[in-house]
Amino acid sequence: MEQTVEQKLKALYELQNLHTKIDKIRQIRGELPIEVADLEDEVAGLETRIQKIKAELDDTEDAIVNRKNMIKEAQTLIKKYDAQLKDVKNNREYDALTKEIEIQNLDIQVSEKKIKEFGFEINNKTEIFEKAQANLDLRKGDLEAKKTELETITGETEKEEQALLKKAEKAQENIEDRLLFAYNRLRKNAVNGLAVVTIDRDSCSGCFNKIPPQRQLDIRQRKKVIVCEHCGRILVDEALTQELAEA
Repeated sequence: MEQTVEQKLKALYELQNLHTKIDKIRQIRGELPIEVADLEDEVAGLETRIQKIKAELDDTEDAIVNRKNMIKEAQTLIKKYDAQLKDVKNNREYDALTKEIEIQNLDIQVSEKKIKEFGFEINNKTEIFEKAQANLDLRKGDLEAKKTELETITGETEKEEQALLKKAEKAQENIEDRLLFAYNRLRKNAVNGLAVVTIDRDSCSGCFNKIPPQRQLDIRQRKKVIVCEHCGRILVDEALTQELAEA
């Protein structure tokens, strides 16, 4: 059966009321879901950074172990060459052995220098690691607190929100596709989510611009769907909202 304009307006206003209640519930949650998501990203980023620093520290410690082993090998070779010096038969052999001893001593000096550098690097990275770990622990605490807060608020409002969503879904069945499309587009573009508004003190309660008397009369007659000339919202008269409230 074809709906009258009045029935269409009532259906739209009822749907708007349901959506407004849903919006208020979501406003209670506020920015918490976004804050939780941001904190989760931050925690994940810090964990990745800490793992990278830990891997770099492990690599540096391995490098120190390798350098210490190189020093031991060089010292072993020096002892070997020193022993061979006692049995040299000519200057050429003597010069070759002393050259090898000199090379091994230089290698030891290089390794000792590298070990010192690695030690400074470890100290610096350990400090960065500890600060990052402390920051991670702090952000994890913040995340848990925000999650608990969000879970509490969600638990308190979830049943009500789900019930309203079901009612809104059912209410949409009473609205023709063309009007529903226009309604959803208006809601999406409106900062406050209001697509259907009333006349308040001769003005649109959505954008607060004055509505001419003749246009107000047309709205009260409910013979066609009328939108605000300024903001495009669908306008209904106060009497219609009162009738719905009393029904």
